[in-house]
Amino acid sequence: MRLYHTSQLIIKDPDVHFGRKNADFGQGFYLSPDKDFVYRWATKDAYVNEYELDTAGLKIVEFQRSKEWFEYIYQNRRVNDTIEADVVMGPIANDTIYETFGIISSGYLRTDEALSLLMLGPEYIQVALKTEKAASQLTWLKADQITAESEKNMKELLKKEQEAFQQEFAEKMQRFL
Repeated sequence: MRLYHTSQLIIKDPDVHFGRKNADFGQGFYLSPDKDFVYRWATKDAYVNEYELDTAGLKIVEFQRSKEWFEYIYQNRRVNDTIEADVVMGPIANDTIYETFGIISSGYLRTDEALSLLMLGPEYIQVALKTEKAASQLTWLKADQITAESEKNMKELLKKEQEAFQQEFAEKMQRFL
């Protein structure tokens, strides 16, 4: 599986224990198979590291946008990870996930309504390597440095995408009022 990770560093040997424990899929080294997505979020002078993951013998849990996916992320944001796997894959929760959790806990929206908000916008996949075993099966291939011009072009695309998402989100919220 070809995967990409953006960083200010070239990362040949990732550490699965570095980073936040309360990320979408818990602590791990996060990558994406979506090269365009990774480049879109990279900043000037950052690197897009490219890898190949040998999935043979790895326990992989894969999510789709669903209630199960939502509940797993919700749980990880509040307490430690509850799934034992070498790799967890699935959609990246959109930028409103914190607000959506707040809306649920405040009682403003029902869980199914809040979940429908998380289904909006483009779907990008993230892959979290959770164990040393998974990291040992990841091979670094190369790193491309982001130029100022490349960053500018990608930021313009990202801005358009975010504006479209915000419009769609606002329209959906209006239906709940």
